[in-house]
Amino acid sequence: MEPLYIAHAVSSGEGRNGRVATDDGLIDLDLAIQKELGGPGGKTNPEQLFAAGYAACFHSALQAVARAAKVDLGASTVEASVGIGKEGEGFGLNAILEVATPGAPRETAEALVAKAHQVCPYSNATRGNIVVEIDLVETA
Repeated sequence: MEPLYIAHAVSSGEGRNGRVATDDGLIDLDLAIQKELGGPGGKTNPEQLFAAGYAACFHSALQAVARAAKVDLGASTVEASVGIGKEGEGFGLNAILEVATPGAPRETAEALVAKAHQVCPYSNATRGNIVVEIDLVETA
């Protein structure tokens, strides 16, 4: 694959209790381990960043396939939840995407969501690596 765009970010400090920043300065955040994992919480964590990126990427893919199919999704939304937990000797992730397409009939929305899952870069990166559940929560 020849990249069309490359994002650059640096983690410093103590990883999850450190800082992340992009080279363009658009992201510059303090991080903290979640309370549920024994940390202080109260600051951004990597799972939130991953959830935000996956939600935006999947929503963009969904809108692209809907445009190509000439389908109006209405005020569509994608909500991503990313979980972290013990897996074997280390930790693993899972993701749940809740998709709302109030402008499209259920059968049409299901087909578009399935197609978006095939073209979304985040879906392609996670496929076979983590469990991703996609729920269609609202349709016309």
